[in-house]
Amino acid sequence: MATSLLFLFIAALLVVVELVYFRIADRFNIIDKPNARSSHSKVVIRGGGIIYVLGIWLYAAFFGLQQWPFLLGLTLIAGISFVDDIHSLPDSVRLVVQFVAMGLMFYGWGILNWESWWMIILGLILCVGITNAYNFMDGINGINGGYTLAVLLPLAWLNSRIGFVDQRLIIVAVLADLVFCFFNFRPKGKAKCFAGDVGSVGAAFVVIFILGRLILKTGDFTYIIFLAVYGVDAFLTIVHRVMLHENLGQAHRKHAYQLMANELGMEHTVVAAIYTLLQFAISAGLILIPDTPAWHLVYFFVVCIVLAAAYVLFMKKYFYLHEEYLESIKDDRS
Repeated sequence: MATSLLFLFIAALLVVVELVYFRIADRFNIIDKPNARSSHSKVVIRGGGIIYVLGIWLYAAFFGLQQWPFLLGLTLIAGISFVDDIHSLPDSVRLVVQFVAMGLMFYGWGILNWESWWMIILGLILCVGITNAYNFMDGINGINGGYTLAVLLPLAWLNSRIGFVDQRLIIVAVLADLVFCFFNFRPKGKAKCFAGDVGSVGAAFVVIFILGRLILKTGDFTYIIFLAVYGVDAFLTIVHRVMLHENLGQAHRKHAYQLMANELGMEHTVVAAIYTLLQFAISAGLILIPDTPAWHLVYFFVVCIVLAAAYVLFMKKYFYLHEEYLESIKDDRS
């Protein structure tokens, strides 16, 4: 009972902290102005996702944190992202800090060793790639908040059975996510704040830490399917842009969710709910099928193939609308 009351207190504290941040952001003009990649047209407070980092700090304050490298890595990666939210930084600076932060996470996991140096390098590249993909996918109201919840809840259920991380860490992360969703998971034009890079990168770092502990505990890499929806969309969008000979560093609106929200005019919260429920269903499916390597591997490949096919078919049917949008911009500028 005492623990439940403590969680309620933490939740209330997170709401207060978020409201205080809004005042600070408003005072120092930390805002998100619409650009070519944006799916919004109004100025909104940026960096509301700092609540994820503050939530983990509250967890450490109330429950202690043995994984200090994780906390330090989270603070570094979220800190540089917050600076980038305020004043744009070179990609090289952000990438260096991201790799250092991931190195700290790996150190905390106890997997840094010279014998497996090539696997460590591949792992670092993968984790940094996931972090940035998570950031790329944060483009409409509610999508990252809802999606993060769809990842954390199955992880919490598995953790109650397997025990790969302190369950209180996941609970506090869920509370922080719910507080952010309260202010962000709203129809287009009505969000009180956006996550900012600090939020999307911070949430990704927390998710990767928990998911990584699960994979290390079980030795089952197919649990990466908990990020399948984001992963397929982000990866195939990059492939698509390469095929179009585009500069990958330039802002764009070519993700499937962006076409849904912009060209098809679907409500932001509806699109976010589709991504959230689809990922939750996929994660639940992996949990419910027989717990054997063969079943997990088959399920993993089937899900990836189906998602990839759905993405390709969707783009073939609706991408012409985005091309018409680009042509209209050229006409307006000329």
